[in-house]
Amino acid sequence: MGKAKVYFIKKINSENLINILEKLPNKLVGNVAIKVHSGEEGNQNFLHPEFYCDLVKYLHGTIVETNTAYEGSRNTTIKHKKLLEKHNWNKYFQVDLLDEFGDLDLKIPDGKIIKKNYVGKNLEKYDSMLIVSHFKGHPMGGYGGALKQLSIGCASSYGKAYIHGAGIPENIWTADHNKFLEAMVDAAKSVVEYFNGHILYINVMANMSVDCDCCREAKDPCISDIGILASTDPVALDKACVDLVYQSKERGAKELIARIESRNGIHTINEANKSNLGSLEYELEYID
Repeated sequence: MGKAKVYFIKKINSENLINILEKLPNKLVGNVAIKVHSGEEGNQNFLHPEFYCDLVKYLHGTIVETNTAYEGSRNTTIKHKKLLEKHNWNKYFQVDLLDEFGDLDLKIPDGKIIKKNYVGKNLEKYDSMLIVSHFKGHPMGGYGGALKQLSIGCASSYGKAYIHGAGIPENIWTADHNKFLEAMVDAAKSVVEYFNGHILYINVMANMSVDCDCCREAKDPCISDIGILASTDPVALDKACVDLVYQSKERGAKELIARIESRNGIHTINEANKSNLGSLEYELEYID
C-alpha cells in the first residue's frame, strides 16, 4: 500500500470544510449521510451545528447520528431527540438517528475479534457517507478520529456495547482493552466495505480536550486548534492528526499524548493498517 494523500487547511471555518472536501479525488453520490457527533449534555467542546450548515447545503446531505450505550442524554431515541433540540441541531437540520428503527447486521467474515457489526438500520437509506470527526482525546480509545467515527460512531446502541465488549455486550466496560480496540477496527472495516468506495473522511482538530464529546463533564481543551484535515484514507488521516499532536511544541500537547499512550490509541491505527483499511504512510498537502 503506497502513500496516501492527506490534505490540511489551518484555518477552521465552515467554508474550509467545503474547500478541503473539494480537494478529494472521489465524489459523494446519491443520498449522502454526514456523520457527526451531537455532543453529550453538558459537554462544552463538541462542534456545534452552525459549523456544518454550509457543508450540508453543499452536499444536499443529511446529518446522521446514533444512540449511545451508556446512561446519559442520548441513550434512547426520545432523550436524544430532546437533546438535539436543546443543542439547536433541529434549528438547522432534520437529523436522522440511524438506529431509531432498529439495527442492520453487517457481516465481517474476516474480523479478528467480531464477525458482525450492528449499525443503525437507517444506514440503508444512504448511497454514500462523509465521516466528519472532531479529533480529540478519548477516555477509552485514547483518541477519537475517523476510525472511531466509523466504528462506535456508526454502531447502534446495542452495537456500541457489542464493540466495547469485544463481542460480548455484557462486558461493555470490562473486556480486554486491546481486543476492544481491535473490535473497533473490525467494525470500521464493515462500514467501509458497505459503502464500497463511496465514503470520505474529514478530521477537525479544534477544541482538543483529553476527553470525548460523549463526556458530560469534559476537561477543557489542552492544546490550540491545529486545522482541518481530509483524506480518502481513514488510517492515514488519523495517523497524520496524531503526528501533528506529537509535533506540537505546546505544553498541553503532553497531556493529550499521555491520554493517547495510556489507552494504547496507536494500536487502533496499526491494526487498521494490518486489516488493509489504509496506509500508515502519507503525504501531507497544505492548502492556503
